[in-house]
Amino acid sequence: MMVLITPTKAQNRIAKNMKALRLQQGLTQEGLSNRSGVSVSSLRKFEQKGVISLESFLKLSVVLGCVDKVIQATKSLENNFSSIDDVLSVKKDKKPKRGWRK
Repeated sequence: MMVLITPTKAQNRIAKNMKALRLQQGLTQEGLSNRSGVSVSSLRKFEQKGVISLESFLKLSVVLGCVDKVIQATKSLENNFSSIDDVLSVKKDKKPKRGWRK
């Protein structure tokens, strides 16, 4: 699947979505900061520029109730089989332990 969005645009959309979640729950930046342990300055920077550490992003996600969606969004895709031969050729529970591409 090809996605035509830059990382910067994705960051800004995610920040906008997280801000909307905060406002839906009636939280101020200070309130979310206190509940999550993320500094107000980091939260402001995130909401304005989309820049934040992964740890702080996950802390905010926990408080805003969307951490499960974040985890789900990063799961590997299920196999899409087109024939019975495809099904039979897949080894069960055999997950790659390392990458092979450079």
